[in-house]
Amino acid sequence: MIGWMHHAPRWAVISACGIAAVLLFIGASAHVTDLLRHGLHPYDWAPWWLNLYWSSLALFDTLAAVLLIRGKRQGIDLACVIVATDLAANWYAAYGIQDSNLAAQPGLQRLAVFAALVLGTAPFIRRHLTN
Repeated sequence: MIGWMHHAPRWAVISACGIAAVLLFIGASAHVTDLLRHGLHPYDWAPWWLNLYWSSLALFDTLAAVLLIRGKRQGIDLACVIVATDLAANWYAAYGIQDSNLAAQPGLQRLAVFAALVLGTAPFIRRHLTN
């Protein structure tokens, strides 16, 4: 790893983990709300496997946020997996199923920015977290 990545300031690591944890909790609450209102199939237009994936994020978003708050590497690792797969799933839903585009999907825009935050900061903060 590049030397300057090792020297990320502690405040930057704490800030990045805190922001990511808060945003993951917001995502988890949206998925929990969908589960409570509509069950495991909240989106009639989406295939069952996509609905199941999004519903599972109620658990995985919460788990990643808790691990980040506890300062665990597994938290940032899980967050990276979540944002990468969620971005791919939402991109597929927008373009492949709904025949939409990025400009018409503000939720996809926000998710892309969040994914850039998580994936962009992960190499800098991961080594500061504990196993």
